[in-house]
Amino acid sequence: MIRPVAPDDIATALAATLSGGDPIAPVPESGAEPILTMLQAQRPAEVDELAVVVATSGSTGVPKGVLLTRPAVVAGVEATHDRLGGPGDWTLALPEHYVAGLMVTARTLVAGTTLHRAGPHLDDLPETAHPSRPQYLSLVPTQLVRALERPEVMARLARYDAILVGGAASSADLLERARTRGLRIVTTYGMSETCGGCVYDGQPLAGVELRVDTTAPIAIRGPMLFSGYRGRADLTAEALQDGWLVTRDRGRIVDGRLEVLGRLDDIVISGGVNVDLAEVETVVRRVAAEKHDHPVEVAVVGVPDPEWGTRVVAVSESPLTREDLSGDLSGARLPRQVETRNRLPRTRSGKIDRQRLLAELAAQPERVEDR
Repeated sequence: MIRPVAPDDIATALAATLSGGDPIAPVPESGAEPILTMLQAQRPAEVDELAVVVATSGSTGVPKGVLLTRPAVVAGVEATHDRLGGPGDWTLALPEHYVAGLMVTARTLVAGTTLHRAGPHLDDLPETAHPSRPQYLSLVPTQLVRALERPEVMARLARYDAILVGGAASSADLLERARTRGLRIVTTYGMSETCGGCVYDGQPLAGVELRVDTTAPIAIRGPMLFSGYRGRADLTAEALQDGWLVTRDRGRIVDGRLEVLGRLDDIVISGGVNVDLAEVETVVRRVAAEKHDHPVEVAVVGVPDPEWGTRVVAVSESPLTREDLSGDLSGARLPRQVETRNRLPRTRSGKIDRQRLLAELAAQPERVEDR
């Protein structure tokens, strides 16, 4: 039996399962119904040494249950500490029922170090640090964007020996600004299926292998890989092939480092022309940052359109117009619709909720600027 565990009990339950106890499934305080339905807690575990069934964020679809064994979790922990230079104390500022937050807790449990907690807005980062251990923190890009505008938060962030930033793409401008202001940023690439980040600053962690071809999805192999999807043998067979996790991401190696180009389904056809939404989003993010002189959260999506097949829509959290983009983008790559919103919709893990954004854009009256 797999035991659902509420947020307040996750750390204790995770310690028990890593010591050989029954497997657990972290669930949020609210909105747990889809996870519980997926979980089918009374069914036996599909794999030996199962530790955790962690739900994917659902940012691109229905959450899946990712099966993580004790050896996989421990391997992910040890590879992270090996890359960072040794175990340390961690501050948890992410939801603990998703893999990034869960692994922060796991790192302190495996290493026997201290777990601090902070709210998602980073108002209550710990003032003091253990004098003899490194201090680590894990964030999503949105948290870093907003922290840059708050000097008191930045002062505390500068005390950390390493700040992992992952879960979504970070613009070069965001990373440069953070590092210029003294933050020790480490970018991470990974997913629930790899116990979180397994590639740091473009370099795979110890034991991790990458197979990268611009015409095929990124494939990953290593000891921290998941063992399958709960109750979905079909999806497991599709994702796990000959010991490799076949992702839905595109990438390339540049100067010996992995560069993630976007997801396979980021390529849409608009007016008969292939458009790479991830590439367009990179340009939109840069133009918005240059216009406002600070990093801006943006999203570029493809919305079904009766005339164009798919219309490219850019949404920004700071004012932006189609004219602002016309110097850098043209033709089908120039978004036909540009919107400004105070806040982009987000999943509980802090990622942009693209499914919700698409649904909202598809439901609202069409406001294409230039047909």
